[in-house]
Amino acid sequence: MKVLLRSPNANLLPLVNHASNRDITRMLNIDLAGKRALVAGVADDAGFGFAIAKSLAEAGANVSVGTWPPALNIFMNLMERGKMDQSRMLSNGQLLQFEKIYPLDAAYDTLTDAPEDIRSNKRYKDTGDFSIDGLARRIETDFGRDSVDIVIHSLANGPEVKKPLLETSRPGYLTALSVSAYSLVSMVSRLAPLMRKGGSFLSLTYMASERVIPGYGGGMSSAKAALESDTRTLAFEAGRKYGIRVNTISAGPLASRAASAIGIIEKMVEYCAQNSPLTDPLEAEEVGNTAAFLSSPLATGITGTIVYVDKGYHSMGMSQQDINPTQ
Repeated sequence: MKVLLRSPNANLLPLVNHASNRDITRMLNIDLAGKRALVAGVADDAGFGFAIAKSLAEAGANVSVGTWPPALNIFMNLMERGKMDQSRMLSNGQLLQFEKIYPLDAAYDTLTDAPEDIRSNKRYKDTGDFSIDGLARRIETDFGRDSVDIVIHSLANGPEVKKPLLETSRPGYLTALSVSAYSLVSMVSRLAPLMRKGGSFLSLTYMASERVIPGYGGGMSSAKAALESDTRTLAFEAGRKYGIRVNTISAGPLASRAASAIGIIEKMVEYCAQNSPLTDPLEAEEVGNTAAFLSSPLATGITGTIVYVDKGYHSMGMSQQDINPTQ
């Protein structure tokens, strides 16, 4: 005898399907209206940072960015001259506007940490306090406390990234960890007190944290591993203390201007496209849209998590060419 089981959601189906109700998918739109976001690490329109800023703006957030001082004037000039208008165009026909553009060098927690030759450098000296602490103070001055909802950490620097780990110097290794990983700790420490409860921190990592990627050196693999470990610890500590979430996106390779410093980025992109379950090259917008979701109220149950946005490459254990060289 067959037993027919009634779904516990069966009573909801008439409501969902009723003609007077809107398409259910519209109920799940990412809505960041009234939210304030900071994207640290935007200096052009080609990388993940810009794509995330644009996706957050598309969802309704007010977005500010932090830009490396040596690139600040170039970035602002490109915007003022309309050179980025095409990439800044939103779906509503308006241009992406940044609420504020802050100078930021994440190698320094305070201005006094920066050496004199940096502070007096022509690309730094007129920017004011470009440290992480300076950024937090400016945000508090501009918007007050309990004013930030979303912080994106899109920061990395490995001055010896082209060197194998065995040939990496101690200063090069420590710089990679300082800028690429510890800067997240510093930002959470200083910015979390300015955030509303339920806020979100999100960083960007890479699979070199857990697998060997020849050519991705200089301690950057160690830095990404530290970033992921810190994500879990910060999720606990900041979650308990401030009621905020901390996650990271492990993105596939993207041939951005910043990634060109690696020297083999085109080969990395090509290899992943050939050997991923989904063979289209990763688009920055795909990472941006995932970031918008993770930063939204739809993801309030997600923290301390690594989310892979890499066309499934992380799931592979053998390349397709190893099985069938003709494919």
